[in-house]
Amino acid sequence: MIDALGIIETLGFTAGVQAADAAVKSANVKLGKWVKVGGGRVSIIIRGDVAAVKAAVEAGVQAASNIGNVQSEVIIPRPSDKLLPKFPLEPIKQEKKPAK
Repeated sequence: MIDALGIIETLGFTAGVQAADAAVKSANVKLGKWVKVGGGRVSIIIRGDVAAVKAAVEAGVQAASNIGNVQSEVIIPRPSDKLLPKFPLEPIKQEKKPAK
């Protein structure tokens, strides 16, 4: 079980990237997958402890609002384990660069 789940939905990918960047820089959170919702909407999924997710979502919404539209935001403390099979909560894995 994870401590908290935060979702920021933006209109446009650029605003979503800005939200994700500000969120991970502002608190000790992990960036989950981003999801294309449709109609130009993108959802950014953030996970971590409750206080960190709250701070990250606030920072992400503020940053995305400066360059685009934030459609919605939500913070779910202690999400149910039943969400795990249906919801993309795995953190984005960093690609390793080949050795030269």
